Amino acid sequence: MARGLKKHLKRLNAPKHWMLDKLGGVFSPKPSFGPHKSRECSLIIILRNKLKYALTYREVISILMQQQVLVNGKVRTDKTYPAGFMDVVSILKTNESFRLLYNTKVRFCFHSLEDEEAKFKLCKANDTIKLDLESNKTVDFIKFDVGNVVMVTGDRNRGRGGVIKNQEKHKASFETVHIHEFATRLGNMVTLGKGTNPWISLPKGKGIKFSIIEEAWKSLVAQSATTS
Repeated sequence: MARGLKKHLKRLNAPKHWMLDKLGGVFSPKPSFGPHKSRECSLIIILRNKLKYALTYREVISILMQQQVLVNGKVRTDKTYPAGFMDVVSILKTNESFRLLYNTKVRFCFHSLEDEEAKFKLCKANDTIKLDLESNKTVDFIKFDVGNVVMVTGDRNRGRGGVIKNQEKHKASFETVHIHEFATRLGNMVTLGKGTNPWISLPKGKGIKFSIIEEAWKSLVAQSATTS
């Protein structure tokens, strides 16, 4: 007899980008069914582990029951509600908003937003549409084309960004897109803007991943600048 999906998740099996302590307990909160996959961050992890608004499980529940947390402009009280890439998480009491993005270390980062930027999000629909969160209507769109800036959302290059250089179509196989210094599948990326100007603000580094030699050279230059 079929038993269905499990309702629990152990910490050892939790996604690595959650960055949970292995010795913090046996189980971790399993995201409930929603608009994202089960590997995305739930609100309890966002408020307790990432943003540090709460210290314990009970404190997260009390914050959510006060209806102070919004995801994409809607109040959410489910502690395991999943929030994923490009979602806007707003805290009413502190008047702060954050957008969930990836950094070059393949982890979720919470990028602080201004009031104007917190009113919209970018959604992937082969091309990219700009969705107004207040009216829930499409405001503008970006065509997936050579010369536009993109961010990778899958594969080992997740979190890296750049401008599309070339697009290769292969029969009976995946389409490959070439960006500066690396290539990935077409389905692994989202267009962020027309040309080289993204429509959203990006975290520090703007998706550029440096090699070990380049990082060492940058640190040497910074040290020489401080000593001089």
